[in-house]
Amino acid sequence: MTKKEKITQFNPSDVAIQNGHFIGLPFQEKEASIVLFPVPWDLTVSSTAGTATGAQNILECSNQLDLCDPYVTDAWKLGIFMRPINKKWLKRNQFLRSKASQYIDFLEQGFLLDSDDYMKKALAEMNEACQELKDWVYQNCMALLDDNKLVGLIGGDHSCPLAYLEALGERHDNFGVLQIDAHLDLRKAYEGFTYSHASIFYNALAIDSMKKLVQLGIRDYCEEELQVVAAQKERIKVFYDHDLKAAQFTGKTFHDICLEIIDQLPQKVYISFDVDGLDPKLCPNTGTPVPGGLDFDQAIYLVHQIVAKGKQIIGFDLCETAGWGNAWDGNVAARLAYKLSNLMGASNQLSTT
Repeated sequence: MTKKEKITQFNPSDVAIQNGHFIGLPFQEKEASIVLFPVPWDLTVSSTAGTATGAQNILECSNQLDLCDPYVTDAWKLGIFMRPINKKWLKRNQFLRSKASQYIDFLEQGFLLDSDDYMKKALAEMNEACQELKDWVYQNCMALLDDNKLVGLIGGDHSCPLAYLEALGERHDNFGVLQIDAHLDLRKAYEGFTYSHASIFYNALAIDSMKKLVQLGIRDYCEEELQVVAAQKERIKVFYDHDLKAAQFTGKTFHDICLEIIDQLPQKVYISFDVDGLDPKLCPNTGTPVPGGLDFDQAIYLVHQIVAKGKQIIGFDLCETAGWGNAWDGNVAARLAYKLSNLMGASNQLSTT
């Protein structure tokens, strides 16, 4: 059956069928224009684990969504497909996560790594696994891009999308990243993990074609990261949460704030969305929640304005969603995944027929 035939036969007002697909949509990967690629990995998370099953939580909660999108008419017809969770990587994460917890506790107790050969060996093993995961993500994202798919990577912790950014960096000679996050994620090899969730944008700065990093909602950071921001000069623009709130408290509209943010972005934009960038009432069980942040409607309005201003969204990631058993977090994140997919499709002028 062709995509067109499936669209004709699908009733978007009917009960969402539990067919293993995102929102119960009828499409397979070959017919989909947008592929959600889950990465079941939270090895380096330094607070609360569980986001390795975040994508599965999103998938299971997605059946609660209705399909009408006020910004994108007939959005579901774009064709969205979520790949199955890779059980091999999920199992490997679960095995290594126990070692990671033991190792992080070792550091937090004030012990030095050089004093313990077992911990040094464990760290080397975990860093090797992170490299192997990164290679796997890169290969899969490159294959999807070769197949002319738009990709939304679904974490997992925020270390997961680095290889996707590297793949896009080979396809585009000038793009910017809009990072919605509570944290700057600019630490070098945080806790000894080369590919830490807290180091993704320190590592991404090595991508030459990533000309701009715009960070939004930031409210938890350290001196080391501020030094990185200062050293990068015009390449990084940070919209700190306290500044955004102060501007609104004194009368500036959120629309005007959006225009200031968009003015910092180049034509091609990648959106990196850590759910802890939102007010924690929305995703309270994320790995490292922080008071403050954006409301859901503010985040979606901003992305809509990016599209309305003619920018092209070349990809996105959605990370740090709490895993199985956290239905509210999954419900919110599933809606984010749908809205981001729809707006990415609209920005690339994909057909809904």
